[in-house]
Amino acid sequence: MIFIGESINGTRSAIKKAVLERDAEYIQRIAISQAEAGADYLDVNAGTDPNRETEDLLWLIETVQAVVDVPICIDSSTASAIKAAMGVVRATPMINSINGDSKRLESFLPLIKERNCPVIALAMDESKSDMPKTVAERMVVLEKIFKATREMAIPDEKIFIDPLIMAVATDQTAAKTVFECIRTIRATYPEAHITGGLSNVSFGLPERALINRTFLTLALEAGMDSAVVNPSNVQLIESLYATELLLSRDRFCRNYTKASKTNFSRKN
Repeated sequence: MIFIGESINGTRSAIKKAVLERDAEYIQRIAISQAEAGADYLDVNAGTDPNRETEDLLWLIETVQAVVDVPICIDSSTASAIKAAMGVVRATPMINSINGDSKRLESFLPLIKERNCPVIALAMDESKSDMPKTVAERMVVLEKIFKATREMAIPDEKIFIDPLIMAVATDQTAAKTVFECIRTIRATYPEAHITGGLSNVSFGLPERALINRTFLTLALEAGMDSAVVNPSNVQLIESLYATELLLSRDRFCRNYTKASKTNFSRKN
């Protein structure tokens, strides 16, 4: 499973404070922790005011790359910031994110095509006020996105679909809808990846980590093969390997056995 480390995000108060104060040591500790836990990408989001976002994003990327070699997932809503970030990333980055908004597709897809990089695609259209609630509504948006990416000759395997994981505290059917959506996506776009922020599902509830890792187990069975997570969560790693073992995806139980020898301290 592909893990995208979620922790370096300026929407988190501690990260925003570190960005504004240029506390490189704090940012680097988090980057090292996620890298050592086996993250495949590190999501980097400045989350600051638009007039300084590019400057802060570049500082963050350079700060992270000074201590780890894990590829960056460039997280920004601004095409100019992503273009600037592409000039400083060392390894091929991931882009977070596109959606069904035509203007966003027009701005982002040329950058993605130029660098041949993976991209997260949200099953929504930010140009519209309503969020898609049903599987059918989300699939309509994805059809538009894949029409655009295929016209640009961007391979389906470069697309990481986010089926929109919502909080079950406000909609008790939210998780069930996502599982159905994952199965539909897997059948419709078999070469694409499926990802999403696990912690969204538990927002507003106690013992969130328990809900998150249980969701991971069910999402894996449905066809999810990536997640935006805190890779340093040992219990999440335990659930990942146990689930893959029980789904017959771990030949001779090797991955589970190997991970157990290090107390599930990292995703191998």
